[in-house]
Amino acid sequence: MVYGDLQFFDIIIFAVIAVFIIYRLRSVLGKRTGFQKKPTEQQFVKKQSVQQEVQIPQLRENEQKLEVVYKHIASFEHKSFLEGAKKAFEIIITAFNKGDKNTLKGLVSKNVYNVFEKAINEGTNNPNAQFYSLVIDGIDDAKVENGKITISVNFISEQVLSDNEEDVVKNKDTWVFEKPEQSSGPAWTLIST
Repeated sequence: MVYGDLQFFDIIIFAVIAVFIIYRLRSVLGKRTGFQKKPTEQQFVKKQSVQQEVQIPQLRENEQKLEVVYKHIASFEHKSFLEGAKKAFEIIITAFNKGDKNTLKGLVSKNVYNVFEKAINEGTNNPNAQFYSLVIDGIDDAKVENGKITISVNFISEQVLSDNEEDVVKNKDTWVFEKPEQSSGPAWTLIST
């Protein structure tokens, strides 16, 4: 009888271990409640399309090319970009006119800096020039490629070249700004004029 009692004792130990394992598995994996269907392919595609829909704000006709940037960069705001581009234009042109190479160095690419530096060294800048007006005439091009956002902006500017307000020069320029796609900061670099 002693041998039979040991078998019964072994069965109880194994039953306790099995109950403990089932309890732990259930607490880790959870339990299935109700009738749960497997997601169909149609539901999966629907979820994907909802995630891919991007809210593109209403753009003016001359800003339509910015849709490309909105489709790739969810945090892009064209109004902030255009305000920043306008400020950058004023700062860069003012720094160039005054021969301020340090300011230029932080805002433009190396190639653009070399062109500005050469012009300053040759004395083709005009320290007396001042802004009279500046308007963004539209977006010439916009793209997101190779991890970079590149936007070409058309500017129309008027500058007074001397103390005489009748001595106004009107220019139309296309400047190309660039920044890394993953950058969350507001800093863009002028890469072409």
